Amino acid sequence: MSKLHLRLLGLLAGLTLCFAPNPAFCQTTFGSIVGTVTDSSGGAVPQAVVKLTNLGTSEIRNGITSSDGLYQFVNLLPGSYCVDVEKPAFKTATRALITVQVQNTVKIDFTLEVGSTSQTVEVTEETPLLQPETSSLGQVVSQVEVNTLPLNGRNAMNLTALAPSVVPQGQTSGTVTGTNQYSYGNYQIGGGMANESAAFLDGQPLNIVYQNIVSLIPAQDSLQEFKVQTNSLPPEYGRLAGGVINFSTKSGSNQLHGGGWEFLRNKVLNGNNVFSNEQGLATPPFTQNQFGADIGGPVYIPHIYDGRNKTFFFFDYEGFWLRQGETFVTTVPTPQQRAGDFSSTYLPSGVLDAIYDPNTSTPAPGNPGQYARTQFPNNMIPLSRFSPASLQLMNLFPLPNASGTALTATNNWVGNSSIGGDNNQYVGRVDQNVSDKQHIFGRFTYFKDFDLPTDPFGNGVCLDRCSDRVINNSIVLHDIYTLSPTTVLDISPSVVRRK
Repeated sequence: MSKLHLRLLGLLAGLTLCFAPNPAFCQTTFGSIVGTVTDSSGGAVPQAVVKLTNLGTSEIRNGITSSDGLYQFVNLLPGSYCVDVEKPAFKTATRALITVQVQNTVKIDFTLEVGSTSQTVEVTEETPLLQPETSSLGQVVSQVEVNTLPLNGRNAMNLTALAPSVVPQGQTSGTVTGTNQYSYGNYQIGGGMANESAAFLDGQPLNIVYQNIVSLIPAQDSLQEFKVQTNSLPPEYGRLAGGVINFSTKSGSNQLHGGGWEFLRNKVLNGNNVFSNEQGLATPPFTQNQFGADIGGPVYIPHIYDGRNKTFFFFDYEGFWLRQGETFVTTVPTPQQRAGDFSSTYLPSGVLDAIYDPNTSTPAPGNPGQYARTQFPNNMIPLSRFSPASLQLMNLFPLPNASGTALTATNNWVGNSSIGGDNNQYVGRVDQNVSDKQHIFGRFTYFKDFDLPTDPFGNGVCLDRCSDRVINNSIVLHDIYTLSPTTVLDISPSVVRRK
């Protein structure tokens, strides 16, 4: 099958997804480099050859300045680049180590000097911090920050709090394992509502239709970087009431890199809970094991295929296994209350918690049209008035095992319960430089999270939820083809399967 046929099939697949009943609304996580080429008098230099080189993969793109001296390179993978500008009768200008970040546009201008193209002028100016090409506000969390900042449970979403105007809510600041899945994206961004922002991984939406929850948390070591956009978002974004989090995964380069790691914590050096000590309970179990490995580089098979400068791969695995005993302090019915005796049940204010007979109704003195209930004699409910359903529910609670708070007898039960679970994630990515005009990459993520039931009473009555399992398969393909210096075809179908 010819390359033309493959491109037509890719275009057809992209259009099919766009017009399907449930389309995948992909966005881009790429950056751009734009600028103007002028001579020493400030006049525009048209028809200058501009060469862009990815310093990690040696991918090369070529462009030509317009009649106004403008050039642009869009849809660039985050990384480091070099730009060379050549024009007969002028010295060659070179600008190296240009950092392109997620959803950022870098403006690099060149002023050419008269001379021979064999002469090179190396420009060493700092990359401007202001980005006049975009109106959106946000902050990029770089690869160094993503990979080195300490994170409890290696939850990369926690790093969104580094951006101004991001407020974590609920259980967002903890580990992924043992956490309610509704809390994954529970952040307020730019004054918006919690859990109403949008998250993307390599341009693929992570939010699902069911209550806009985030389907997976990207593995920390698989991320190149990400950007949190808080206000004045570009027009391609919608379906949100807050901000946008744009994650970008790593790609391989011409150098083979990899690593492995493990973090282990247990109860040996942990102190006991004060309530457990008071009741003579042993130190709860605690074992937290985090481990993983990643590797990336060129696809190289000796004597068969040399993928340097052309084909690259990246693979990452991360496991998180948590077994923890947690002390729970709660209130259960006392023996007197089980018998209907509430004569010594007081409110925190010190007033008797009066129980009224719902079957009584008498006119309220001095308040025409209003009625009052009659309190049970001695604040005691006859056992004959207990419904069979309430008796069954009451029997699910154990008897008190602690004295509780004076007067109110609240917090009269203390016990340990197991919490935790397992989380495993696999990430694989392949990049292909087809030509100086076309780049293709594909990424697959398998995310499985299993949470143990939190059952402090040991009778199947769970706190929050019982055992919870989430499995997500995420696939994204991205084909970028430069049709002309001003037109780029960007096709990015993606699929998320959740069960």
